[in-house]
Amino acid sequence: MDRVVLEYEGGSILVRGGAGTPYGRWDPRVNAYRAMGLHYRDILEYLRESGLSFDDLVLDLPPCPTLSCKVALRPYQRRSLEAWVKAGRRGVIVLPTGAGKTFIALEAIRMVGTATLIVVPTLDLLEQWRSRLEGSFKVEVGVYGGGEEALKCLTVATYDSAYMKGEILGNKFMFIVFDEVHHLPAPSYSQIGEMYVAPYRLGLTATPEREDGLHCELPRLVGDIVYRVGVDALVGTHLAPYRHEKVFVELTPEEQRLYDEQLEVFRGYLRRRGLTLRSVEDFQRFIMRSGGDPEAREALLARNRAVKIALNSEAKINLLEDLLEKYRGEKILIFTLHNQLVYRISRRFLVPAITHQTAKDERREILEKFRRGAYKVIVTSQVLDEGIDVPDASIGVIISGTGSSREYIQRLGRLLRKVEGKEAKLVEIVSKGTVETRISWRRQDKPLPG
Repeated sequence: MDRVVLEYEGGSILVRGGAGTPYGRWDPRVNAYRAMGLHYRDILEYLRESGLSFDDLVLDLPPCPTLSCKVALRPYQRRSLEAWVKAGRRGVIVLPTGAGKTFIALEAIRMVGTATLIVVPTLDLLEQWRSRLEGSFKVEVGVYGGGEEALKCLTVATYDSAYMKGEILGNKFMFIVFDEVHHLPAPSYSQIGEMYVAPYRLGLTATPEREDGLHCELPRLVGDIVYRVGVDALVGTHLAPYRHEKVFVELTPEEQRLYDEQLEVFRGYLRRRGLTLRSVEDFQRFIMRSGGDPEAREALLARNRAVKIALNSEAKINLLEDLLEKYRGEKILIFTLHNQLVYRISRRFLVPAITHQTAKDERREILEKFRRGAYKVIVTSQVLDEGIDVPDASIGVIISGTGSSREYIQRLGRLLRKVEGKEAKLVEIVSKGTVETRISWRRQDKPLPG
């Protein structure tokens, strides 16, 4: 048998020399076995255990200086890192928003001490990670995303860029940190986990579960959940204590009339077709049906219009006015689902707004003024739900949202930064007797992790 040679080619590993592995398939086009980059570590172990001599030509790592930083970990952070190391430096750590997942990653990077890629979902998080890495390790940090393409020992990339550049970057790192790792199992992003050869992998998230069930792919792509702690286990010691209050409001007579009218279009269609929607899967099948059935599409649009009426009720705005007066002087975050309502609230109460349309510099200025106390209130859509380092706030008001437990946990996490004497409060305003009532309860049917 010829000496085995391992090579990297466009997101996969070629095993030459006639030796097969449990992880590859014969590719006659290149006269070699081909395996996913994901299996690099397993292939090495298999060849060593088999006693086969081989040449490993897979890695092409960028130069890496000695990586040194000082991170003081809390006891639960230290335990999570130890669990990850015990699992072979692979796996997912689940901690609430505000519990310091970034610090765990920094210590893991220092510990591994090799070329590392951090993958993030947004450009805001890309900048946040770049700043944190440069400040901690005192090195120049590479970036893939937002028009930049620079490879360094420590590199940050968006999920989009890591996916598109996977064939090129896949053999450039020994360690990958997936921030907000619940994004990774998405159909295209999962290829990042498959094309990159990095044997060491760390996933960070507050909520690994996905409504489409694809979180079952995380053990294959990153590793098992090695450590998990929920909000309530850290409240009072490392996170601020909190209260959650749900307040119901009535639609105005005109809103109620329009709501009933639109909902009846939707329900009428279901009755005529003998359809019952009992689960997320049932509703997804209904949405697919609407693609080829004009009557189903009109029913779906009518339901969406009814939901929008419930989510954006005038009664909610009136109650918000009372809450802003009641908590005057405290830092308040107002969360909505739709940008239209964000700007409506911004104009009515003369408070700054942050949406996906807000320019990066403007967003940074708003958050900095909120941090300093120059602004006491910010209204936002879903753009602040995930990952972004939002300054301390004590009051959160949910005007509208989805049925996602992830969204709820992330919004709650925005309020839980520990400050002496602080008790956070999350107020959820729900339109009584509408589909929003079920949406609200659905996100809390799933208990908070831990």
